[in-house]
Amino acid sequence: MGKGCAVGLAFVLAMPLGLRAQTDDSGAGAIKTSQTANDSGEKNTAKARAALDAMVKAMGGDAWMNAKNMEREGHIAAFYHGNPDPGTTLFYDFHQWPDHDRVEYTKHRDVVQFYEGRKGIEVTYRGAKPLPQDQVDDFMRRRDHSIETAMKVWLKDPNTILVYEGQRMAERHMAEQVTMISAQNEAITIQMDVQTHLPLSRSFQWRDPLYKDKNTDVEEYADYHDVDGFPTAFSITRMHNDEMFRQLYIDKVHYNQDLPADFWDINAVAQKIKK
Repeated sequence: MGKGCAVGLAFVLAMPLGLRAQTDDSGAGAIKTSQTANDSGEKNTAKARAALDAMVKAMGGDAWMNAKNMEREGHIAAFYHGNPDPGTTLFYDFHQWPDHDRVEYTKHRDVVQFYEGRKGIEVTYRGAKPLPQDQVDDFMRRRDHSIETAMKVWLKDPNTILVYEGQRMAERHMAEQVTMISAQNEAITIQMDVQTHLPLSRSFQWRDPLYKDKNTDVEEYADYHDVDGFPTAFSITRMHNDEMFRQLYIDKVHYNQDLPADFWDINAVAQKIKK
C-alpha cells in the first residue's frame, strides 16, 4: 500500500470518531438547553401562581373562596360606540356559587332574570319565558371566565398552564399580568395592582360563531371598598373589542346572606309579580 493510500485510509477511519464526538457535544448542548428551558418555565409558573395567591389573599383568602353568595345593588349605564345612552337602570343582583344568578331590574323589581345552570329565564308580569340565546351565551361566557371561576376551577386544574407576563401599566396603576390557559385552550388574563394585589382587570377572547372572528371582552375594576372583610370593586367597566359598552356603579354589597327558601324558585317569583 502506498503512503498516500495509507493516509487516506487513516482519514476515512478517523471520520466516524469525529462525527461521533460532534454528535455527543450537540446532544449534551440540547439537554442543557432543554433543562434551562424547563427551569425557566417552572420559575415563570411559580411567579404566576404567587401573584394569583397574593390576589386571593388580598380579596379575603379562604373566606372569599368559601363565600356562599353575594348581593349587589346599583345602577347600570349603557354605551354605544363609546357614547353613553341617556339615564341609568337600577339593578339588584345575587350570585350563588357555582351557577345560580338572579338579576332584578327597575325600582319595583318587577323584571327578574334567572341564570341557573346553563339556562336563562326572564320573569315579568306576563309570566316566565326563556331569554334570547345570545344574551344567555354572553352571560355564560362572562361567568365561565370570571375571576371567581378562574380561582375556584381553573387554578385547581393541574392541566391549566400559568404564564407570568411581567409588569405593565393598567389604568394608571402598575400591574402584574398573569394569563391562565385551560386544557380546552381557552385563556383568561388577569391584571393585579402590584401594591394592593387586587384585580384591576380580567380579559378573555372568544370566536364569533357566525363571523368566525375573535372578540375580546374586558372587565375593569376600580373604587374598592371593604365590605364584610372583602375588598370589593364599586365601579366595574365592561369593554367589548376596545369599546366601552356597560358601566356598573355599585351602591351596596352584602355577602353570605340568608336567602328565603323559595328565592331560586321561578314559579314562586312569577306569582309574586303583580299583573
